[in-house]
Amino acid sequence: MSAKQKNKKQSEGSDFLENPEALANQISKSEEFIKNNKTLVSVLGLAITLLVVGTVGYRFYISNQNEEAQSEMYQAIYYFEQDSLELSLRGDGNNLGFVDIVDEYGQTKAGNLANLYAGAIYLKQGKYDLALLYLEDFSSDDLLYQARAYGLLGDLFMEQSNYENALKYYKDAIDYKPNQYFTPSYLMKAALAYEKLGQQENALTAYKEIIEKYRESDEYQNARKNLARLGGDL
Repeated sequence: MSAKQKNKKQSEGSDFLENPEALANQISKSEEFIKNNKTLVSVLGLAITLLVVGTVGYRFYISNQNEEAQSEMYQAIYYFEQDSLELSLRGDGNNLGFVDIVDEYGQTKAGNLANLYAGAIYLKQGKYDLALLYLEDFSSDDLLYQARAYGLLGDLFMEQSNYENALKYYKDAIDYKPNQYFTPSYLMKAALAYEKLGQQENALTAYKEIIEKYRESDEYQNARKNLARLGGDL
């Protein structure tokens, strides 16, 4: 495009912005379009309205469902803490267990958390396929829960002597929002997985990380002992 053509185009654009008649002409054309396409405009308007109303309604529904699920979970969590695993898993006839909460409220935050509890119970019972199913369905951005889910998946594969997969999930747990409260335990488990795989140097590195970064943790002394056992130096 030549400089002359550019100037002409820019001038036309400027005329439109500054010329009230040009603006009025555009408004007139818009009004004519609406007049000639009333059905289309009405359908589009209705669709937008339904979308907005549907979104608000769905959020309200999910909020109510989440409150119901939280209410149902109180008893299930109580049974879990009392080590009454079957009652916490299946319910007691009056209160739902975690499995039913997942089935009925799976789309809610509480229903999602029930996946973690159910997976932990099945893992404790040695039902690894079911544990894997529920643990993989859990997802959270919470500091504790997501790392805990990764750690449990690591434990699951350790129980099956699948040390490579176990290590993968322990690494995920370690890398997920590292902190002094939970990360050292996942490092200890990763170190054990490394030892099982014959990767002594990597195990030493994991023990050293605990010693150097998490001196106040419960795992600190065990990390020192294991480091010495493997002949490592601080």
